[in-house]
Amino acid sequence: MKCRSVAYVLTAVVCGAGLVACGNDGGGGEDGKTVMGAEPAPARPEPSASASESARASRPEIELPADVKFSFDWRTGDKLKDEVLADSEQRIEAVEMAIAEQDPVHAAYRFYSEGVAAADSQKYIQSFVDHKARTTGLTRVYDAKVEVDEGPGKARLVYCEDQSKAYNKFLETGKADVSEPGPDSYVLYSSSLTRNAKGVWVTERLLSTRGAAQCRP
Repeated sequence: MKCRSVAYVLTAVVCGAGLVACGNDGGGGEDGKTVMGAEPAPARPEPSASASESARASRPEIELPADVKFSFDWRTGDKLKDEVLADSEQRIEAVEMAIAEQDPVHAAYRFYSEGVAAADSQKYIQSFVDHKARTTGLTRVYDAKVEVDEGPGKARLVYCEDQSKAYNKFLETGKADVSEPGPDSYVLYSSSLTRNAKGVWVTERLLSTRGAAQCRP
């Protein structure tokens, strides 16, 4: 089974001999089915232009190890949708940075997530810390479908990840747990986002389905 996963909500599967948790950076699935969205939330005021500019200026800097790579193939050409995708991209990489730095409460991923998503990401990162491991290799993110309701500042995002070239790496030995790609190398994610007062699209919920047929080549 492919043991690498990158998103939010702990799918508490354990790889190999009880080593690193396989989930993804916080996306939880149930019985192979992906559930989309979260409960309706109260509408939030649309952020002012100055608030949005301030958020852009104060966003955390994401720095990943040289051997951790992402390929994001998901821009749409629509300004608002691409803002959702850009903040989701930062969230994904921020979780990877927290794993690399072995910090389950890293400020960077918490900047882009809240509620259930933030709590589950913390559990996911902690699983790597407990096993003194991080990730290595290339993860391709693609086939994004975005729906945005600009009025209340709500969005939904569905996307795929190809993790066939990404693996767990153990810090004490420096060795990667390289496995052959298979159906479980492909993961479907469904997330619910809200634009906060700073103009940042934060992920509130993220669910995952490993081995999803629509993500496989």
